[in-house]
Amino acid sequence: MSTLRVPEAVPSVAEDIEQLRKAFAGWGTNEDLIISILGHRNAAQRKIIRQTYAETYREDLLKALDKELTNDFERLVHLWTLDPAERDAFLANEATKRWTSSNLVLAEIASTRSADQLLLARKAYHNLYKKSLEEDVAHHTTGDFRKLLVALVSSYRYEGDEVNLTLAKSEANLLHEKISDKAYNDEELIRILATRSKPQINATLNHYKDKFGTDIVEDLEVDSKDEFLSLLRATIKGLIRPEIYYEEVLRLAISKQGTDEGALTRVVATRAEVDLKIIADEYHRRNSVPLDRAILKDTSGDYEKLLLALIGHNDA
Repeated sequence: MSTLRVPEAVPSVAEDIEQLRKAFAGWGTNEDLIISILGHRNAAQRKIIRQTYAETYREDLLKALDKELTNDFERLVHLWTLDPAERDAFLANEATKRWTSSNLVLAEIASTRSADQLLLARKAYHNLYKKSLEEDVAHHTTGDFRKLLVALVSSYRYEGDEVNLTLAKSEANLLHEKISDKAYNDEELIRILATRSKPQINATLNHYKDKFGTDIVEDLEVDSKDEFLSLLRATIKGLIRPEIYYEEVLRLAISKQGTDEGALTRVVATRAEVDLKIIADEYHRRNSVPLDRAILKDTSGDYEKLLLALIGHNDA
């Protein structure tokens, strides 16, 4: 469920781009005006705004925004204004450039998007960076991480509801065998996670729990410092319970040790039009604090205002 609130009477595109142009005029930038427009337009509307702005003023709206804005607010506006497929390509490219084995963004994109959304992101990657996402992932990762991540980003999963229960039982046994043997990088384990439909994986993992008495994620928590196991756990959560995965990302981002604005920005920008309401409800249930209150406590200024607008806060 989306948290984005679009007004019933949306101004014309011509009016929106004129107001955005005015927001950049003069000595200072009118950030509130930018938020009032871009923070309340859906992906299709933002795409038309960006196209019309470029045609009218001979300048990419993103470049105009980047010149006027700074810091976390700039990044949030930039990510939010991008087309969803371009945004995923942009985030994936960033992840390959600054890769560390604890970076879960690639697995997040590959596991939480639909088959068509991932394909569109890969096409956008071709257009933006003149090479394939798979190529960059393979180039910037090594060993077990390369095996898993290349398989994940290359996937085009079947999206039907059909489930083969016989296959689910046999693959649950196979997964348990590999995990019991600590063969976490086994090609068959990776094949199942990277190729099976999400309903099929869910059936397999339900049988795993029923037969062996523990959730597969628990069996992969044998070493909290093992970054490959963290990647496996994130992949599984993203495939079958993305709201649980994203709640955990938000909980870690809004922590007592300080705010991880990068993670907070990414989750809000990528999920506001998808399932952020479900994620926010899960956050409230898990932490006994509404997400908007947590954001109000840990952020400030225009960055806070846009975050609150995108999560559907009443006053934003």
